[in-house]
Amino acid sequence: MCGTFFCIDVHAQKDMKIGVVDRPDVQAVNTNYVQNKAPLLPLNCIKLPVGDVKPQGWLLEMLYRQKNGLNGHLGEISAWLDKENNAWLGTGIDYGWEEVPYWLKGYGNMAYILGDEKMIEETKTWIEAVFKSQREDGYFGPYIEKNGKPDLWGNMIMLWCLQSYYEYSNDQRVIDLMTDYFKWELALSDDIFLKDYWENSRGGDNLLSVYWLYNITGDKFLLELAEKIHRNTANWRQRSTLPNWHNVNIAQCFREPASYYMLSKDSADLIATYNVFRLIRNTFGQVPGGMFGADENARMGYIDPRQATETCGFVEQMASDELLLRMTGDPLWAEHCEKVAFNSFPAAMMPDLKALRYLTAPNHVISDSKNHSPGIQNSGPFLAMNPFSSRCCQHNHGQGWPYFIEHLIMASPDNGIVAAIYGACRAKVKVADGKTIEIVETTNYPFEEQIKFTIRASQKVRFPLYLRIPSWANKPTILLNGKLLSATLVNGKYIRIEREWEKDDEIVLNVPMKLSQSVWQVNQQSRSIDYGPLTFSLKIVEDYKMVSSTETAIGDSKWQKNADPAKWPTFEIYPASLWNYALVIDDNLPLEDNFVVVKKEWPADNFPFTSQQVPIEIKAKGKKLVTWKIDQYGLCSELPIKENRKFETTTEDITLIPMGAARLRISAFPVYNK
Repeated sequence: MCGTFFCIDVHAQKDMKIGVVDRPDVQAVNTNYVQNKAPLLPLNCIKLPVGDVKPQGWLLEMLYRQKNGLNGHLGEISAWLDKENNAWLGTGIDYGWEEVPYWLKGYGNMAYILGDEKMIEETKTWIEAVFKSQREDGYFGPYIEKNGKPDLWGNMIMLWCLQSYYEYSNDQRVIDLMTDYFKWELALSDDIFLKDYWENSRGGDNLLSVYWLYNITGDKFLLELAEKIHRNTANWRQRSTLPNWHNVNIAQCFREPASYYMLSKDSADLIATYNVFRLIRNTFGQVPGGMFGADENARMGYIDPRQATETCGFVEQMASDELLLRMTGDPLWAEHCEKVAFNSFPAAMMPDLKALRYLTAPNHVISDSKNHSPGIQNSGPFLAMNPFSSRCCQHNHGQGWPYFIEHLIMASPDNGIVAAIYGACRAKVKVADGKTIEIVETTNYPFEEQIKFTIRASQKVRFPLYLRIPSWANKPTILLNGKLLSATLVNGKYIRIEREWEKDDEIVLNVPMKLSQSVWQVNQQSRSIDYGPLTFSLKIVEDYKMVSSTETAIGDSKWQKNADPAKWPTFEIYPASLWNYALVIDDNLPLEDNFVVVKKEWPADNFPFTSQQVPIEIKAKGKKLVTWKIDQYGLCSELPIKENRKFETTTEDITLIPMGAARLRISAFPVYNK
């Protein structure tokens, strides 16, 4: 464990230890949860079994909307989930390649978290079919062959569904199926293993499933298979280029070298993951919201904040951040996951979560069904809020919030608790020598600055609690049972509190937020305005136009024959107010003198991600930039260069709202300097 560690006598408990650390202590071995077995390196944070972390507050509302929205009802409308003629169910030949497991990955975990028996039974229908599908040689699921080689991508996703089901049920059949399947994989010759584009890029997902099984069974052949998977997966260890530039592949696959590092122990593998993360953002990610411009693929010449990312890319980036947090304990990954989850992902969907966009950009001022190619790479209606906004995102978006919720509270290697990603929840955790306690996290974070933890234990129990101190926090403090702890909190690190905890002990972490700005040098020195973990966008009046989902659907969309598209409309969104503003900023003054932060009432429906109900706004000054217009592709034109900026003389009052609540938005602004 790295960092400063010291003992303080606080409030008459002389044996309480408080320290500032870089990572949770990996010298200890958790005796309550499955941890990486040798020779794998230990995990810094250990995920609790699915369902042991229950959301509260706006996160619970988000999950209810997902249940009542597209993900919860996709089985009734998507042709790929039709139970007739379905290869995954053994009722036909329509295999639904990645669509079935993509959907089940989010739907099943949502069911377990909510404890919804009807949804759990629906999940088990598909899981039971997977068990029945296994062949004598170990393969399971629909057999897909391309050019004489098996295509294993869909199976990789289904393995994750099986892992979650095992966490929920402890069903031994999962272990047996995966063991036999991995023996089948090991028997394949290298010349036919992971050769198709998608599986070759994403072999790291297969690798993590092999680790998962090894940590339960200890079967040595799995380590041999892990080596085989790595050498046959695309090379994501390159210094200045990537195997391919597809946005979802980048968000999902950059973690593969770090995953392999768990086995190789070669620091070059871990460094490679950090390098790819920075490589893509140094060129294509000079934009707010945590993502990067790759509206199918990252392309040189298309780096402006009007370039978008797939909804699939958002949820896969969040998953990567969560996994890397577990592997490394690095607070960077927790903070980045929050950045994407709070600022980029929510605006990719309608507030009722019944329709989504294939592509969402930081500067996004029209959301229609027209073809905007080559301004965006794909040809087709990729900007509208359509329930059939591509087969992949339609089915894959559901993993985003369940996986996020599962990582709010984790176990530490030293039999304690880690809270690195923040959100209201309650979690059942085994600590110390196996005693079960409940920890309740009460907060409206990221819209408010106080995060309260309440320990509910039936008896006194000693264990360490790790809390991440955000890098942006302005003089954070921590209180124990109402009394200020005299510990120095260090931004970007953890505070570790080890003590004998009692029933109803309360810890309050205050993370005061302050205004800050990011300057995007490669994008015309545009700026984005931040307040704590939130980035702010221009408040644009959004004019929603309902259109036919069948007439505007993307070409590969397929409805079930009994589905009623009228119940699942598509919405186009148009600006009903001007959007082409530059921020007026006087750089001779403190940033706080240029803006006014306004706190508002918390929304009655507990949903803060709409422009009408945001609980926080920023009042600012702006000037219309008349040379910034809609271009020939129907998109906001690229940020005007300095020599091509013509401003109106009038300075106007404008309002900024959290980026995640703005489905139309300008988030990277030109600046008019006073």
